[in-house]
Amino acid sequence: MTPAPLPVLLVDDDPDMLARLGEVLGSVGVTPEQLCQAGSLAECQQLVTAPEGGLQPMVMALVDLGLPDGNGIDLIDWLRARNPVLPILVVSAWSTEEMILGALRAGANGYVLKERDDLEIALSVRNVLKGGAPIDPFIARRILDLVGRTPGRQPTPVQPPDPALREALTERERQILDHVAEGMSNREIAECLHLSRWTIDTHIRHIYDKLAVSSRTQALRRAREHGLLR
Repeated sequence: MTPAPLPVLLVDDDPDMLARLGEVLGSVGVTPEQLCQAGSLAECQQLVTAPEGGLQPMVMALVDLGLPDGNGIDLIDWLRARNPVLPILVVSAWSTEEMILGALRAGANGYVLKERDDLEIALSVRNVLKGGAPIDPFIARRILDLVGRTPGRQPTPVQPPDPALREALTERERQILDHVAEGMSNREIAECLHLSRWTIDTHIRHIYDKLAVSSRTQALRRAREHGLLR
């Protein structure tokens, strides 16, 4: 008898994101039967702990850092202590220095932001499974900035927030921008806000125009720089 394929662990408290990751994994050959999903740190630990107290065999783990009963860094540390070679990919909206370095120090093999499209996340999954260490371009720049801070050297001044940008965006546009930062697609945002896909597409174009950008990544970077995200 052919043994059942090993499971892939997904940890995120957002059901829509779990569904999205399931579709992404499906594109790289992971079947729905292989998905092992948890919405919290405690649920995950209970789900993957083997009867003898160790960790059940798994293909890899995709972990969010913002969990309702703790953070993903603690979970990564817990998983790594029980399986030193388990491939672990962070898929999160968090991008603070503390969270980035904490996740990598805890043992994450890669780090990709939820705002990336499905293809980019799928490529990161493939990379991790092949032994690579994919780092989101935005995260990589943050790490390079940190590495470049030598003793006695002042960090590059951060661009001050522009009040005009905050005033330029409508409340609806800021709401949509927050959903984009959570990694939601235009279709998912439309369903969440009970609006048409066309309406969301129009709002996104207006956001791009007001922020003088041409992509979701650029929009979120500029929004973070100017404190536009809630």
